[in-house]
Amino acid sequence: MPLTAPATTTTTTTTTTTDRYLARMRAALAHIDAHLENALDVDGLAQVAAFSKYHFHRQFTLLFGMNVGRYVQLLRLKRAAHQLAYRDAARITDIALACGYEAPEAFARAFRKQAGQSPSDFRAAPQWGTWATDLQALRALRSEHMPAQPQTHTVEIVEREDVPVAAIEHHGNPARLGETIRTFIAWRREHRLPPSVSATYNIVYNSPDDVAPDDFRMDICAATLAPIAPNAAGVIAKTLAGGRYAVLRHTGSDDTLGQSVATLYAEWLPASGEEPRDAPLLFQRVRFYPDVPEHEVITDILLPLK
Repeated sequence: MPLTAPATTTTTTTTTTTDRYLARMRAALAHIDAHLENALDVDGLAQVAAFSKYHFHRQFTLLFGMNVGRYVQLLRLKRAAHQLAYRDAARITDIALACGYEAPEAFARAFRKQAGQSPSDFRAAPQWGTWATDLQALRALRSEHMPAQPQTHTVEIVEREDVPVAAIEHHGNPARLGETIRTFIAWRREHRLPPSVSATYNIVYNSPDDVAPDDFRMDICAATLAPIAPNAAGVIAKTLAGGRYAVLRHTGSDDTLGQSVATLYAEWLPASGEEPRDAPLLFQRVRFYPDVPEHEVITDILLPLK
C-alpha cells in the first residue's frame, strides 16, 4: 500500500499543474475574443496568461497549432465574412477598421488572399469552400479549448404557447446553409421582420455530425402572425407547437452549441425523470453573431417534453 500512494499523488499533482497551465493559455483566448476589435500584441497576451513574452508565442503555437497572429487574423476575417455575407448595411470600410486595418485596400488584399474573393465579390456571392479547411481548424481549436460550460441546474421547464412562424427549409449539405440563410434574411428584410421585432428560431431535425450531408435538415424561422403568400424564396407558414419544454441557455459560439445539447440529453434528461416529446429540438436565437462577438452569442435550446 505505501508503495502505490506516491504514484497517485504525483499523477494528481501533474494533472492539476497541467490544468493550471491550460487555464492560463485559455485565458489568452478569452481575452482575444473580448478584445478582437482592439490592438492585440504578443506582449499584452503574454501578460494576460502570466507567461514570459520571450516564450509565449512558441507556447501558443505548439499548444493550439497556429501562431497568435494567424489565430487573431482568422477570427477577424471570419467575422468580417459573416458581416459581408449577412449584414448588407455594414460598410466595407467599417468592417476593415474593425478588423484592425487602417485602410480598406489593405483589408481587401488580406481578405482576397484568405477567401479567394474581394470583399465586394464575397458580399455578392460568398464562396466559403475556398477557406473551409482554415475555418474547420479554427472550429476544432475553439471547440477543444473554449468548451461550453452549461449548468444543468439552470435548466427550466416552461409551458409555451403555439408560435406561428415564417419558415424556410434547408435540406442537404450544411456547407450550403449560408445560401439558405441569405435567402431568408432577404425575405425578412422585404417583409420588415427583423430579429428585433420577430423572434428567430431553428427547427433542428438532426445534427450534421450524425447524418450524411445530403440528409441534414433544419428550418430557419421568424415569428409572425401575418399570412405567408407564395414567394420565390420558398418561405412557408408553420407553427411551433406549444407545450412543455426544457430550456437550457447556451452562451458562446455555435462551435460549442453541440456540447450544450449533449449535456441536456446526457446529463439533465436522465436525472430529471422527464420524457422527450415526439417533436424536434428547437433553438431560439437571442443574440446574434456577427452583431456581437462569438463569446456573447446567446441561444436557448428548447427540448420538447411530454
